[in-house]
Amino acid sequence: MNPSVVVLDHGSGNVRSAVRALEHVGARVTLTGDRTAAIEADGLFVPGVGNFHACMAGLAAAEGPDIIARRLAGSRPVLGVCVGMQVMFDGSTEPSVAPVPGVGEWPGAVSRLRAEVVPHMGWSTVEVPEGSRLFAGVEAERFYFVHSYAAHTWDLPPADGPVAAPLVTWATHGERFVAAVENGALAATQFHPEKSGAAGLALLRNWVRSL
Repeated sequence: MNPSVVVLDHGSGNVRSAVRALEHVGARVTLTGDRTAAIEADGLFVPGVGNFHACMAGLAAAEGPDIIARRLAGSRPVLGVCVGMQVMFDGSTEPSVAPVPGVGEWPGAVSRLRAEVVPHMGWSTVEVPEGSRLFAGVEAERFYFVHSYAAHTWDLPPADGPVAAPLVTWATHGERFVAAVENGALAATQFHPEKSGAAGLALLRNWVRSL
């Protein structure tokens, strides 16, 4: 039976393209905010559109941080996309009335890109580390980005023992930033694979097959 994937419905704009893309690569997809379904699915896809604070508010209302933590505690795969990646960090410098923390799975804060043109909108190549399973077969391809903020450093130290070190993929727009992370059961991309044509579908297929 094909793997089941829940696209977490937390009010993050139009996610139908993500649902269609995941279905196209063989997943049985449910768009829902139901806690039990999100915890029990083979894979959880966390979308993110708009600003960090709105995304976190939606996640909090859907119990997203606890769902993500419970899945990762059981080594159950999670894929965050765009702002759905940014919220995995401790927080963001994006302006708001009051500071809003992130999910906190990774240390560090997301900050505004230092570039002549912001937002970064369009197709960019990425620097993929050796051994990436997520980018297998599409290491030299371009992916579609739409963002003004990003993680500029990677501060998580390698784990002790047999746990594999996180694999970090980088991209450049004015400066280098984290374009994707593969960290055990938690993976994330700053770009939108569901909007990145054949290369994005190949990446999603790699993730779905890993489930």
